Amino acid sequence: MKHPVDLYVGQRIRQRRWKTNMTQQQLAETVGIRFQQIQKYETGTNRVSASRLWDIAAAMGVPVAYFFEGFEERAANDKGPDQGRAAAE
Repeated sequence: MKHPVDLYVGQRIRQRRWKTNMTQQQLAETVGIRFQQIQKYETGTNRVSASRLWDIAAAMGVPVAYFFEGFEERAANDKGPDQGRAAAE
């Protein structure tokens, strides 16, 4: 089962890549991996290691924190109001 954080980080990688008009191949070459690995990161199939995320962030011109921005709000919205309250108690 894919972890929600892995899915979110992958989505953020894809969004940033699209925003900068970068192909998976271009990103992969910059980071020094194969484009298939970028595909796996973007779908959340494979987790991105901290060092690889650092390299991806540098290649895309954003801080590492960029890939986590908005996750807490999204996670809170994915939970129903009762689930959010139960988790806080």
